[in-house]
Amino acid sequence: MNSLDKAFRVVDIGPNPENKDEALKFRKFWGEKAELRRFKDGRIAESVDPISYSSSLLEAFEDLSKRLRAIEDIPLKVSTVQPLDSAFRFTSVFPPEPHPLANEKGGRLRLSRFTPSCIQPLEVMIQLEGSGNWPMDETAIEKTKCAFLLKIGQSLENNWGMMYTATEDNVDVLMSGYAFRLKIWHERGLSLLGRETGIDQVKRVSSIDKGLFFRSQHSSMINGLQSRYPVYGPVSRLAKRWVASHLFSSCLVEEAIELLVAHLFLKPLPYDVPCSRITGFLRFLRLLSDYDWTFSPLIVDINNDLSPNGEKEISENFMSSRKAYEANVQDVEPAMFLATAYDKSSEAWTGSSPSSSELKRLAAYARSSASLLTKLILEDLTDSYRWEGLFRTPLNNFDAVVLLHREKLPYPHRLLFPSELRQGMHVARGSPSKLFHPFLLPGELKGNAKELRKKLLVDFDPLKCFVGDLKASSILLKDPQHITLNIELSNSFKIWYDSLGGDAVGLTWGTHSSKKRGREEASKEVKNPTATNELEAVGEAGKGFVRSVHLLKAPRQA
Repeated sequence: MNSLDKAFRVVDIGPNPENKDEALKFRKFWGEKAELRRFKDGRIAESVDPISYSSSLLEAFEDLSKRLRAIEDIPLKVSTVQPLDSAFRFTSVFPPEPHPLANEKGGRLRLSRFTPSCIQPLEVMIQLEGSGNWPMDETAIEKTKCAFLLKIGQSLENNWGMMYTATEDNVDVLMSGYAFRLKIWHERGLSLLGRETGIDQVKRVSSIDKGLFFRSQHSSMINGLQSRYPVYGPVSRLAKRWVASHLFSSCLVEEAIELLVAHLFLKPLPYDVPCSRITGFLRFLRLLSDYDWTFSPLIVDINNDLSPNGEKEISENFMSSRKAYEANVQDVEPAMFLATAYDKSSEAWTGSSPSSSELKRLAAYARSSASLLTKLILEDLTDSYRWEGLFRTPLNNFDAVVLLHREKLPYPHRLLFPSELRQGMHVARGSPSKLFHPFLLPGELKGNAKELRKKLLVDFDPLKCFVGDLKASSILLKDPQHITLNIELSNSFKIWYDSLGGDAVGLTWGTHSSKKRGREEASKEVKNPTATNELEAVGEAGKGFVRSVHLLKAPRQA
């Protein structure tokens, strides 16, 4: 669209119902979203509200906030409620849709043929009113938070009939079609982070408050930026989809992507601020590919909060991190130094990833996509297949590929392009599990509301579980001298995946494959079965979820 007013209007107005042919086309295109409306000026027309889910989500959050603040039967009242999920700042690739089972007790159930089995929780941060009676020990603070959350969940259930489930770290509550994950932030936990305790467990627990603080600051700033630049959200969503589509989900978290896109709007020179999602997306790709990440920090100051001393501190932190570059480029951390007013040492979002090698690969992919996008724009190519190429990742760029059963993905409709591979050596093959289905089966839709709600899986992601299992798995192998070795799979290869709905996982060999290999070496792997044994273990770890495992390039021993 060439008009910002049209591009970001709340309601799309279609044809007059008297124009039957055009009205039929409109309804066929929009499906159930289309409806006939009378507008304030007296017009009657077909229309569609594309962001109705966002408005219902905000209404649900407002109701939740009021209920939390109204709770009386806890020692400290709730003083602040802040949403942390990207859906609330309009940068979520898939805004949550109301789920018919995620309602209060007594709510009317309207189940469809395709009722999802899973629902994603939306994180919400709670702060309680001040008190001097909190324990001083970090572990005790976390236990106290847990007790408060449990009491809050019970109060929500008793007073408003809200279903809840509790864990050690949070409470999930179901309300108005959504699952909200409640977490408590306590400022004392942040103030005590600098203590020299020498206890690893205490350091781990104290990082919870630090992480919540970072996310709180980030959410507030991005919300403000989104209100200033309406096109910021669409550009962020495109950027996130691109990163995930090329299997970089483990390298770049969504907050880092949002900051990279924010930089394009805050420091657009020598251009104007992006006024379309395509322009913003192209600049995002060029920023990734062309920026001098090794010798320059990227400072994102959304609210002009940085003082000269703050900028000096960032510069000193950056120079300190780059001292390792003189010894070994691979040891530079963070490889992408992304600084903000609340994070002057780049530890919040890029402290451990991407690594130097991951960033190099990311930049190469961005350069290729930017070239393709530029060609599509300059030559005015409208063929959808060519545009889809921006989000198709070449699987032959990996050393091994794991294909997943699409029907076992929690949200199969989010899959952009089904993955197929007809090269390399077939190492493993598996049948789909019968224990999980992305949609509730017809036989499961029977019963009362309470029983049906128990079948709803909150925050269940088979891919996340599979990747976690791979990182924690090890296998026993014998070397040529028949010495038994315990090999951790996470040390054998790097895992690349799409957290937004991909059906392929890429693997690249680790340090023991430092020399260049040819694809034809895969056929020689039978002589050295270490790689095939490791890949067979990958297939076994994902039994019921993994469709097949393919070896494309065998590792060469250093």
